[in-house]
Amino acid sequence: MGFSRDGHWVWDFWVADDGDLFHLFYLHAPVSLVDPDLRHRNARIGHATSADLVVWDDHGTVLGPGGPGDLDASATWTGSVVRGDDGAWRMFYTGSAFLSAAEITNIETIGVAVSDDLFHWRKDDRLRLQAHPRWYEVLPDRTWHEEAWRDPWVFRDAAGDGWHMLITARVRDGASVRDRGVVGHAVSPDLVDWRVQSPLTEPGAGFAHLEVPQSVRLDGRDWLLFSCDTAHLAGERSGGPGGIWIAPSASPVGPFELEAADLLLDERYYAGRVVVDRDGSPHLLAFENTGEAGGFGGRITDPIRLTTEPDGSGGMRPRAAIDETETKTR
Repeated sequence: MGFSRDGHWVWDFWVADDGDLFHLFYLHAPVSLVDPDLRHRNARIGHATSADLVVWDDHGTVLGPGGPGDLDASATWTGSVVRGDDGAWRMFYTGSAFLSAAEITNIETIGVAVSDDLFHWRKDDRLRLQAHPRWYEVLPDRTWHEEAWRDPWVFRDAAGDGWHMLITARVRDGASVRDRGVVGHAVSPDLVDWRVQSPLTEPGAGFAHLEVPQSVRLDGRDWLLFSCDTAHLAGERSGGPGGIWIAPSASPVGPFELEAADLLLDERYYAGRVVVDRDGSPHLLAFENTGEAGGFGGRITDPIRLTTEPDGSGGMRPRAAIDETETKTR
């Protein structure tokens, strides 16, 4: 039946595993808003736990927006959770600050909250990570409706001596304005001090944004998982279906072969995350983007098994083993 919350829409999410329980952190907003598009201005982060990724216990809201002038003055958006060498859990999340109630213009900044137990969180105001105008588009450029700098995905460097952050971002130039979506990058030696780096991909790959990026390893090979909806495809990809994408990679930090990106699931599903279950099998979770009568779904799927199949060129590509005859319009 997946995960849902009564009286709320649920969408983007991320999962942390403490060895005993899977901890789901999810965005939610009340359906009393009526218009699903208003959920972005009213997003809060909730928390649920599960032993099997199927049956979930909901623990309610754990993080909400701050006050005027804070990086999350309007809403708290998507992130990731990791455990540092000091034993503390850190939630890197997106703070959104809308400039007015009448405009969609907003500034996105990455912040962090810290926890000892994954249930109780306190914001650490020392981190206020923003797009660096040396490489990335910022609001004063007046080329896009937002300062895109969101969805931080944090993981340890393969050598074990630092940390990487993948970020949904856009570059200042190159390709057409619509085709400037890239994977932004920041690095840290200790999860406290972060330095913004040049992007890990080039513009012109056919995506206005590469949302909720995740570096994953499947069957001994690295991949980049991300989402881009139909409305934000660009270049030769324009007019095709959007959804959850996967692209081959040479390592967890690239180079990513975006020209070979393949649609894993169409945009009836979105914001996919790969989670490894207790027997070591990778599964995909996503939120249901389409609900009854074509409206917004607003719930998270049960785990979808990932398989690999020949890609026609002698290699193997991941596939989502889902029954396509199932309507998913509950």
